[in-house]
Amino acid sequence: MGSAVIIGASGGMGKALADAIEEEGNHDRVWRFSRADGFDLTDEASIAAAAARVAAGPAPTLVIVATGILHEGGHGPEKALKDIDADWLARVYAINAIGPALVAKHFVPLLPKSGTPVFAALSARVGSIGDNALGGWHGYRASKAALNMLLRNVAIELKRRSERAIVVGLHPGTVDTDLSKPFQGNVAPGKLFAPDRAALQLLDVIEGLKPQDSGKVFAWDGAEVPF
Repeated sequence: MGSAVIIGASGGMGKALADAIEEEGNHDRVWRFSRADGFDLTDEASIAAAAARVAAGPAPTLVIVATGILHEGGHGPEKALKDIDADWLARVYAINAIGPALVAKHFVPLLPKSGTPVFAALSARVGSIGDNALGGWHGYRASKAALNMLLRNVAIELKRRSERAIVVGLHPGTVDTDLSKPFQGNVAPGKLFAPDRAALQLLDVIEGLKPQDSGKVFAWDGAEVPF
């Protein structure tokens, strides 16, 4: 059974995922890491310390990075080039791309070589280069595109050690959390998901994954999101 690890477990999606995994009862332990208990996605030492705690128990067969930033303080998605701010861009990259990469650095080596372990990170459809027809949201789009490439790299590297291991990005759709609240007015009817529903949808996607899916990005309905 092994353990499950949720990074960002105090957020709307992270908590819902951790709760759903615990309720399913398919893991010996569910680890919850968040800023509330000292885990800092921008501090590699805290990530390494969390990995060391997990390493002392059952091997993790499921690791989900359920973190992300779209707005903070007075900053939000840029609508045009004139809105780009270097410090905000660096902050968005730090949380949406660099942080998950550091989590992979410390947690992927803990995945068992046998079975079909999964490392997943929450991505977004707007991070798809091929699907981008509107532009704007420069930092969020670019950081999620960077995340997708990093996940593809991790998938390729991990495949050399474990043929059946899976690394994927997951697009949960628009979820009723603090991240999406300022933008929910533009969501089509029936497309704003409660966190618990979104969590179950993503766990269903994970359950249906096969080793050949590693390195890809999948939406909440199981459809592959193009790079």
